[in-house]
Amino acid sequence: MRNWSIKYVLVFLLSCISLNSFAQPHRAETPQTIVQKNWDLSIKGSFVEQNELTLDSVEIIGFLKKYPQLNGVEHDIFTFYSSRDFTYAWFDDGKLIEQAGNLFNRLINLKNEGIYSKIPYQHSLDSLFNLSGTTHQRKPNISLELMLTADYFIFSKLSWEGMDQSVSESLKWHLPRKRVNYEHFLDSLLGNKTDQKLIKEPVYRQYDLLKDYLKKYQDLDHREVWAKLDNTQKASLLGDSSLLIAQVKKRLYLLDDYHGDTNSIFFDEEFYHALQIFQQRNGLTVDGILGNETINTLNIPLKSRIRQIIVNMERNRWLPIAKYEDVLAVNIPDFKLHVFHKDSLLWSCKVVVGQSTHPTTVFYGEVQTVVFSPYWNVPESIVRNEILPQMRKNSNYLATHDMEITGYRNGLPIMRQKPGPNNSLGLVKFLFPNSYNTYLHDTPAKSLFGETNRAFSHGCIRVEEPVKLAHFLLRHQTEWSPEKINVAMHNRQENDVTLKTKVPVFIAYFTAFVGQDHQLNFRKDIYDLDEHLADMLLETDQSVLK
Repeated sequence: MRNWSIKYVLVFLLSCISLNSFAQPHRAETPQTIVQKNWDLSIKGSFVEQNELTLDSVEIIGFLKKYPQLNGVEHDIFTFYSSRDFTYAWFDDGKLIEQAGNLFNRLINLKNEGIYSKIPYQHSLDSLFNLSGTTHQRKPNISLELMLTADYFIFSKLSWEGMDQSVSESLKWHLPRKRVNYEHFLDSLLGNKTDQKLIKEPVYRQYDLLKDYLKKYQDLDHREVWAKLDNTQKASLLGDSSLLIAQVKKRLYLLDDYHGDTNSIFFDEEFYHALQIFQQRNGLTVDGILGNETINTLNIPLKSRIRQIIVNMERNRWLPIAKYEDVLAVNIPDFKLHVFHKDSLLWSCKVVVGQSTHPTTVFYGEVQTVVFSPYWNVPESIVRNEILPQMRKNSNYLATHDMEITGYRNGLPIMRQKPGPNNSLGLVKFLFPNSYNTYLHDTPAKSLFGETNRAFSHGCIRVEEPVKLAHFLLRHQTEWSPEKINVAMHNRQENDVTLKTKVPVFIAYFTAFVGQDHQLNFRKDIYDLDEHLADMLLETDQSVLK
């Protein structure tokens, strides 16, 4: 049997190690966590390895003819039973094994997985399963055996794989999709029962963290009325008092950001810090002031947050499984770059991404070249729409912006900006070939990193710490010392350096994620990509979360 060792690409993509979408927190395991983990593990393949009783392939054909909606997993069913000589998997001595009950419970509670699809023949499964508890026969119920196996594969694909790749691509998600051979995965689990707890489900770690919060928000929505808070009052500061402060304290208490007296109307230090925690988690300006932006965010309905969690759980189902030495990961809505070595986040920094009218594309690339003192080859669209109008107003525009014309194409001048401190790409850029004309680069406009919302570029990604990134990428090329890098960045002569080892870079889009502090983070959907996916995920139950 193959011994699978599952590791995940982005230890947040790509996993979350800090207050960002890419950190993979190490959580202390509570008794509830351990019970949940063992419960989840128990359906992953701990079947009866061999059984004296067998079924016939003809019986499988008859079953699929009776339940034609299960034909989509016909190959999986035959491969599974063929590998175990057609012995029963879910019964032992005529009785259902415990794992069958665990799978059944997950199937009837798919909403806990953020899944609102209906499995085929749910009523038939219910009847077969409930009947099995009232009778004991020497020969198991073959319909229930095959229904559980079919539903196992259906559950695996719904929960671990997600919607079809055509859907993700239509939603502008151009990252590579995960590929899992579920028959081999089952085979591995069946053959390594002693190491069962070491084998993870083939789904990105962030998925399980979001699933925990989905349950919390579903329960909160069930028991609480999320009344709108008054946002017409002036901002409240430390030392103020009002009834609104007491109302906000209660709301922050429900969200686990505040742990003090919810009846107090006074703006005290504990409340001040609670506001900062909430603002940090929601990508707001962290000032500890109870102003309109904070109140408006507190007023976002719980159902909207639930939709947001579900959407991002789906995106996590799509992430690939792979091993990488180094990884760069950008989370567009969080305006952050994260640098990983193996399973560890080394550091993070702010980035500026594309405006909503010039969005940064969600895709995968490999950094191959570091360019010091780069020219900026101005895109045709910017020449046409921005530079030519300025040249008509100011005949010295090119000279004052260190630009030059190198030729003509499509009736337009071909322009580039010379290397130097005023170059729009700054002193260094990082190239990963792609069809979107996107790359990472320095910038002379440092003040933009002080903004909370950093969507200002034409699609490329400006990096707050380009020198640190250059040192990281070239750390194994010893001829490139820090001193030499500094000289190359400032000598005003373009210098291309090819990396000996390409470094993967994931440009991703997550508006909900769990950080290193184990807290749920939300970010604004700056490109309006969430709602369409939410509608597609929930279209089977239009009454849900509307």
